[in-house]
This record gives sequence, C-alpha cells and structure tokens, in this order.
Amino acid sequence: MADAVNPTNGAVESDKTADRSSTLLPLSGIKVIDLSRLLPGPYASMILADLGADVVKLEEPKVGDLARLMSPKIDDECAFFREVNRNKRSLTLNLKDPKGLEVFYRIIAQSDVLLEGFRPGVTERLGIDYKRVSEVNPAIVYCSITGYGQDSPLRDRSGHDVNYLGLAGLLGVTVDDKGKPVTPGTQIADLSGALMAVIGIQSALLLRSKTGKGQFIDLSMTDSVLALLPIVASGYFAGAKNNPEGKYELTGANPYYAIYRTKDGRYMSVGALETKFWENFCVAIGRPELKKRQFDEGKKREDLFNLLKRMFGSKTQSEWVEVFAGHDACCEPVLTFGEVVDHPNTKARKMIINDTSGQPHLASAIKFSNVGLSAPRPSPRLGEHTQEILKEFGFSQDEEKHLAKRGITQSQTGWTASLARFVSRLFGG
Repeated sequence: MADAVNPTNGAVESDKTADRSSTLLPLSGIKVIDLSRLLPGPYASMILADLGADVVKLEEPKVGDLARLMSPKIDDECAFFREVNRNKRSLTLNLKDPKGLEVFYRIIAQSDVLLEGFRPGVTERLGIDYKRVSEVNPAIVYCSITGYGQDSPLRDRSGHDVNYLGLAGLLGVTVDDKGKPVTPGTQIADLSGALMAVIGIQSALLLRSKTGKGQFIDLSMTDSVLALLPIVASGYFAGAKNNPEGKYELTGANPYYAIYRTKDGRYMSVGALETKFWENFCVAIGRPELKKRQFDEGKKREDLFNLLKRMFGSKTQSEWVEVFAGHDACCEPVLTFGEVVDHPNTKARKMIINDTSGQPHLASAIKFSNVGLSAPRPSPRLGEHTQEILKEFGFSQDEEKHLAKRGITQSQTGWTASLARFVSRLFGG
C-alpha cells in the first residue's frame, strides 16, 4: 500500500483503507465521518469513497440509516442502500449518550471531513455543531446538507425532493402538453445537492492545504436546483416573459427540440437545435423542404409540430433508429433502464461495475487517465466495522468492550452478521 499524508496533522501514515487500486487514488488519506442518511449525503460520500476517501458511516445502534429498511431488497439487504453506500465502513455510536459524544470527539479530532444532513438546529441539540467541532479540530471541513439552508426563513420546514424542485422553479418549466408540472424521473434536488456538496468539500480541502484552516459548507438542495437553471435565469434577466405553458426552447416549445411518440408507443428524442442538424434531420425523414421551417412561429409552428407527430407515429422506434443511423441529426431513442444497461455506449464506457461480491452497480462517471478505480467493496452491515474503526482511532480493547456493554456501540461482525442475515431471510426481510 502507498503512504499518504494526512492533511490534518501533516503526518505520513499507511493508507490501509483508501488505496484500493494499483495507483494512489485522488482522495487517499482523507478521513470522512458521514452522519447522513437516505440519499443526498450518502450519494455524496459514495463519490468521495469511490475517489479513495476512507468514509466512516456513523449510524445509530440498532436502527442505522433508515434506507436499510426500504424495498426492494437483494437477498436481505436494501438494493437502494447497497447502491449508494459502497466502499464505506459502518460504525455505530449513540450520540445522545455523553460517553458516545466523547467517543465522537476523539474520532473527529483525527478526521478531515464531517458530512451531515440534519435539519438546522439538530446538530446544536446533539452538541456536534460546527462551532463545537471546529474548536476540537480547526482543520475540519464540515458540510451540512439541508433543504433550504441554515439562514433560510424556511429552515425549520420539512421537505422532500419534489418540494425543492417546486420552490426553485424547475417544476414550472418541466411540464406536459397541457402545461401540468411533471415529476422528474430521478431525484434532481437530492442528487444535485450531493454533487454540489462534493465540489464544496473538495474545494475546501484544497483551500485547507493552502491555509491550514477548515471550513463550514452550508449546502441547500433548493439552492442547488436553482443553480441548475442558467438558461431560464438568463432569459428572465434579459426581460423575456414567462411562457404560460412553462416551456421554452430547450424544454419542448419548438418542433426541432422535442420528444415524439412512435407507432409502437415508444419515443424518440429530437435535439436538432443547430441549423445544420435540423437540415440533416429533414433529409433523414425525407422532407428536405422543411429545412426553412425550423423557426416557424404561431400556427405554422403548431402545424409543423403536428406534421412531425404524424410522421413519427408512422414508424416504430426501432425503424426510426435505423432511419437516423446514418445521419448526424441529434435524434436518439428514449430507452428503458434495462436497455441502457445493455447499450453498447454503456458497455464501452464501463458504466456498470460489479463490487467484490459480484453485485452490479452504476460506475463512477469520472474517468481518469492515470488512476484506475477498482471494484468497490459492498455496502457495510450495520456496525460491521465498529471494532476495527475504534481500534484505528486509538481505543483500547477494554474501552471497546465497555462501550458495547453500555449499548453505546453495536458491532455486527462474524457470527452476529451471519445470524442477522439468517433472521432476515427467515422472516422475509
């Protein structure tokens, strides 16, 4: 294993957990304590773990991340939990017990990043807010992911992805043919918040390497969605009026950038935005006379829409794929996820990867020229790594036993993990 420098104290240490390939990974040597649950935080820490960070998933004993209980399951484990918690280790710790809090601070003093997704005010009540954490470790990068932000007038309101999308204006420009907002097919607020968190954490680590000081990152998922609307914003700031149907050039307001239903009930996506692609599109469908009609307005535009709808409805999706195969016209099929997995592009990009247990995952979208990301470790069982983590952070065997006896920690290794799997299967978990 390669040696890595711990940015917290400058000491050289043997990197036993982060270096999982033949080359040093970008975040090798970085220790992340992840208190988050469900999707936003775990997705962010998964990316950090994929890039080599040693991510310790700190969970409440007996309960853990509620995502563990969700369906569907693979064997006895939640498939969703397994997907976003690979490459991590699980430590159980009761932060409501004073002794548990003491353990937390011994660990955080030796860590680089703390990631949490509690509602504002919770960390203060638990005694783990940035002010107190930074007093113990001034070099800590502390990232808080919330729905609305720490200083928002909505900071105490509950919310989920669809609420953030609505409040940030994205649902207002994601509508069906009748102008009704449509729920997107993935959790845009959660995932964009996670990506922004990763960018913020890595930037703060880079800054720390120059200043030696840590940082508090106030990450709002609503802000993250709003930041994804530069085209809508630019039009508004330029004085453009809101389209009452919620559509604009890149969301289906024009025939050259839209989705069309095919004869077999499937769909084709047309993105012939530039004139050269529109002209190629017209040639491909055998209607070269339409080249001059790309920017039709009013009734002429509606007539063009209807014409193209009829045309796409005359052939199956596979037939249209064949039609456009030899034309550079920005026209592709709308695929099911199963078709995406088997698509030549997905395979060529190696976007499906098996973990060390053989379970498939979505691979990292980040491809490096000189870094090979090896097969990820499976997601951890609740408390699976408690003993080894405590040992690494300097806790004695007697201390470990005392913590377990008081119920402050809960280990699930060896026969206890096997028993848990057996019981779960027995009762249909």
